[in-house]
Amino acid sequence: MHTLKQIWMWFDDRTGASAVWKETAGHLVPRGTGWWYVFGSATLAAFLVQVFTGIALATIYVPSTADAYHTLEFITYQAKWGHLLRGLHYFGASAMVLFIGIHVSRTFIMAAYKFPREMSWLSGAALLLFTIGMGFTGQLLRWDQVAVWSVYIAAEQAGRVPLIGKALAHFILAGNTVGGATLSRFFAYHVFFVPMMIFGFIGVHLYLVLRNGISEPPKAGRPVDPKTYRSWYENMLKREGHPFWPNAAWRDVVFSTAMIVVLVALAWFVGAPHLAKPPDPTILDAEPRPDWYLLWYFALLALLPHGLENYFIILGPLLFVAFLLVPPLFFNKGERSPLLRPWAIVLVIGIWTTIGTLWVQGENSPWSPDFTAKPLPASVVGAASGPVYEGAQLFHSKGCEYCHEISGYGGHRGPILSYVGERLTKDQITIRIVSGGTNMPAFGGILKASELRELAAFLDSRSRTTK
Repeated sequence: MHTLKQIWMWFDDRTGASAVWKETAGHLVPRGTGWWYVFGSATLAAFLVQVFTGIALATIYVPSTADAYHTLEFITYQAKWGHLLRGLHYFGASAMVLFIGIHVSRTFIMAAYKFPREMSWLSGAALLLFTIGMGFTGQLLRWDQVAVWSVYIAAEQAGRVPLIGKALAHFILAGNTVGGATLSRFFAYHVFFVPMMIFGFIGVHLYLVLRNGISEPPKAGRPVDPKTYRSWYENMLKREGHPFWPNAAWRDVVFSTAMIVVLVALAWFVGAPHLAKPPDPTILDAEPRPDWYLLWYFALLALLPHGLENYFIILGPLLFVAFLLVPPLFFNKGERSPLLRPWAIVLVIGIWTTIGTLWVQGENSPWSPDFTAKPLPASVVGAASGPVYEGAQLFHSKGCEYCHEISGYGGHRGPILSYVGERLTKDQITIRIVSGGTNMPAFGGILKASELRELAAFLDSRSRTTK
């Protein structure tokens, strides 16, 4: 025991470890920092899960167009514990996004961005943006049909930005189309650049927490005054503060441990995200969509009126960045209590409700063609031969059923045609088929005259009354 003590004293003398421990884990924190304060450390724990699983995956993954998909198949279906590793990486990313979102929400509701913690908020905002960047760059590394088309869509949206749109799209694709250079660029950003930035900003964020202290639970009638706050905070810590470890840190340890257990369980029982077919630009029946944490934005763009989409692609991110910058720069003093700032609670609830609602819409994707639609059954067609029957077969084989629903069968992108024969005459139906519409291609040069007559006859028969 004496020898161990001597070794520690020698090590402490050369490194100053005890002083570092006192200034970090031993620093005083206000009383009342309960379970709402655990989400920052949980986000850090989720990031560390990403780092360790990412390193393991990178030892096998080959970032080339010829091998990327096959190496992921090998990891998922053949490598020992490979499905667990990919599942941990996927669900770890989800946990990181979820908890940083909750952490930002808690910080905003409690107004912890006020003096002297403005830079803590801004560094956290940067971490939020980099976390989203990690998710976006990671999806392409699956190198399947859905991932490739998702990047095409992202580049197409970026291309609409005035003046710099073309250059921005070219930067995203690392060229004029998705290829090996695109995959290499996304791999480099996902594995090297973005994690490096996250590590750097985590260091800044933690330093600022140590320098300015953890924000105390807000209390009504105790506003922040930059002239007196620091002295008040220091006196408060001397009176009633307690060491971060173990008095407060045990909650972080318990919550982060529980999170890792849940991640392992999800990875084991649910597994890695499904791999779609290998990328093939000649196949159009893909349903490209981002992972769940960006699905709400995908849904928002899909639901916006056509004339507003371009404006929102430009203004939406600018408003989001403004939301992150404005509070600490212009509202850094005054009341912190949510009881006296009910608008903050309403705003956060509104944002989460909107994101949740749009996420549900993104999951259902009513604007996307249903490429799995089956031919209409005989009970719906109402004929076993003749023009109406042949028209029903064309309605499916020509892809009309992918976008239009009839009697509960088909997609939802276009108008429901269950009773179109009651709304339009046969001639009007024919004109619509030939000329097309806003989101409907013109079939005039595709269909033969006999096919056009049969398809019109079938649609004209869609009525609750016999014609």
